[in-house]
Amino acid sequence: MYTEEQNKKFVLEAFDTLFNKRDYAAAERFWSPDYIQHSANIAPGREGLFDLVKPMPATLRYENALAVASGDYVMLHGRFSGFGAPVNWIAADIVRIENGLLAEHWDVLQDEATRDSSLSGLPMFGDSFPN
Repeated sequence: MYTEEQNKKFVLEAFDTLFNKRDYAAAERFWSPDYIQHSANIAPGREGLFDLVKPMPATLRYENALAVASGDYVMLHGRFSGFGAPVNWIAADIVRIENGLLAEHWDVLQDEATRDSSLSGLPMFGDSFPN
C-alpha cells in the first residue's frame, strides 16, 4: 500500500512517460497488462491506450493542473494539446491503482473553451486562455 502522495506522483509520472516522452517500453512499467479501460474514446486494455497514442503527432502534450488521491484512486485535471484537433481537450482522468500498477481508468473530456466561447469569462485550464 502506497501513500496517496506516492500514488499521485506515480500517476503523474505514468502520464508524462506515455503522453509526453512517448516511451512505450517504460510506460509498460506503469500500466497493468490487465488494464481496464472505461473511456468511450479508447479501445480496451493497455494496448488500446498505447495504440491511440502511437500515431499522434510528436507535438502531443499532457499538462496537469491538479492531482487528487483517495486511497488507490487518483483523479487528474489536465489538458491534452498538440494532437491534431482544432481545440485542446480538458480532461478529468480517474485511475485506480492495484498491485503498484494502473489497473483501471475513467475519463471525462471536453473541448477547451476560448475567451469568446467562455460564458464565465474564465479559462478552463490554468489562468489564461489558449492562443
